[in-house]
Amino acid sequence: MSVGRICTRVTHTATTDEPVRQGAKRMAEHGVGTVVVVDGARRPIGMLTDRDIAVRVVAPGLDPNQATIGEVMSKPVHSVVEETSIESAIRGMAGATVRRAVVTDAKGKLVGILALDDLLDLLAEEVEAVGALVRSQDRRPAGRG
Repeated sequence: MSVGRICTRVTHTATTDEPVRQGAKRMAEHGVGTVVVVDGARRPIGMLTDRDIAVRVVAPGLDPNQATIGEVMSKPVHSVVEETSIESAIRGMAGATVRRAVVTDAKGKLVGILALDDLLDLLAEEVEAVGALVRSQDRRPAGRG
């Protein structure tokens, strides 16, 4: 299975020249902790996370109306092409020690985001399916199998 099948396709974006406050407002409006920072061609160039705001803006006392997203965003962004296998994406995310990967098309344009939570949801579904199979096997009469 490819990451394109399980990634979140609705992503919220920002540009490097926007004030941090605007990015934070977007996160609050949409109930997310991350916005993908894109260039003019919708290629991901970074991510702004709620942690970036806390550590790089609030802690040092920067003005969120003056600091730009480009100054405080996390970069480089870890990305995978949507056809990448889930196993390969997991290895890449582990190697880069990231909880989120930006998903792109073959031309490098943003199509979604793959979060550790997406992978855990998939794993939970698979474990549940295996559990249902085991339970159904337990109910069969002895000698069939």
